[in-house]
Amino acid sequence: MRRREFLRLLPGAATAWPLAARARQSERLARIGYLSPDSASRTALDDAFLVGLRDLGYVEGKNVHIEFRFAEGREGQLPKLATELVDLNVDLIVTRGTGDYAAQRATTTIPIVMMTAGDLVAMGIVASLAHPGGNITGLTFFVPELMAKRLELLKEVLPSMTRSGVLFLLNVPSIGQILGVMGATAETLGVKLEPIEVSGPGEFESVFSAWAHSKIDAFVIIDLFGPNSATIAALAAKYHLPSIGPLQLSASGGLMGYGVNFADMCRRAAAFVDKILKGAKPGDIPIEQATKFNFVVNLKTAKALGIEIPATLSVLADEVIE
Repeated sequence: MRRREFLRLLPGAATAWPLAARARQSERLARIGYLSPDSASRTALDDAFLVGLRDLGYVEGKNVHIEFRFAEGREGQLPKLATELVDLNVDLIVTRGTGDYAAQRATTTIPIVMMTAGDLVAMGIVASLAHPGGNITGLTFFVPELMAKRLELLKEVLPSMTRSGVLFLLNVPSIGQILGVMGATAETLGVKLEPIEVSGPGEFESVFSAWAHSKIDAFVIIDLFGPNSATIAALAAKYHLPSIGPLQLSASGGLMGYGVNFADMCRRAAAFVDKILKGAKPGDIPIEQATKFNFVVNLKTAKALGIEIPATLSVLADEVIE
C-alpha cells in the first residue's frame, strides 16, 4: 500500500496535516526596521528595546525579525538607511534620535514608532500628541526645557559663571525654540550664551579652540551628541571646561549629565510596536512625553577641574561617579 493511501486510512489523518500546516503558516515573523544614528555595536538602549519586546512575548528570530540599521554617528547616512528599510517592506520602523526625520521622509505609509526629542506638533510632524494622525507615534521629550535645566545646574555648580557655550548639530529644526527658552533662563541667571553649530565630530576641535579663545566658563551639549560623548568629554578635559549634557556625557568623563532615562523610553517603545502589530493605527495612538529624568555627577572630573559640587546637588543625584 502506498504511504499516501495508508495515511488516508488513519483516523483523523485527513485533517491533521492541513491544520498543522495552517498553524505554521499563521506563525509569520513580524518584520521590524530599527533605525539608529549610533554604532552598530548594540548599546544598552537597543537591548532595552529588545527586553521590552520579550516582556510582551516577542523573541527575535522566533516570532519577530529585526532589521537593524546604524548610521555610526554619520547623520548623512540616515536617509539612505531609512530607504533601505522601506524597500524591505518591513511592517513598521522604530527610530531613535534623528532617525525619525529620515524615516518620515522615506515613507508616509509604513508605521513609524519614534523615540525622539522636540515639540513634534510645533515642528509639524504630528497633528497633536493625543491624536498624531498619519503613520507616526511614539515617545518624545521637550529639549528646550531640558537644555534650560542643564544651564541652571551649571550655574548652581559655578555661581561665578557668566558665559556658557552651547553645542548644536547643524540644521536642528527646533534650534530657534531651544535658544529662546535657554536665552530667557540665561538672562535670569546673568549668563551670556555662545551657541555654535557643527555638522559633525570633525569640527569639535575647532569649536573648543574658539571657546577657549572667547574664555567661556562652561558649556552645554544637546542630546544628539550622545554618541560622541567620549570625544567631547576628552576635549572638555583638554581645555579644562566644565560640561553638562545627556547622561552618556558624565559616564564618559564629563562633569554632569542630566536627561531622559532613554532605557525606559526604549522599553516603552515596545508597547507601541505591540499595539501596531495587533492592528492599531499609529495615528490613533497618543504620543507619550517622557516623565523620568536622571541626574549624574562625576566627582572624579569635578576634582580634576577643581570644582566642589554643592552637597544639595550630590544628594539630588541619581548616580555619583567617584
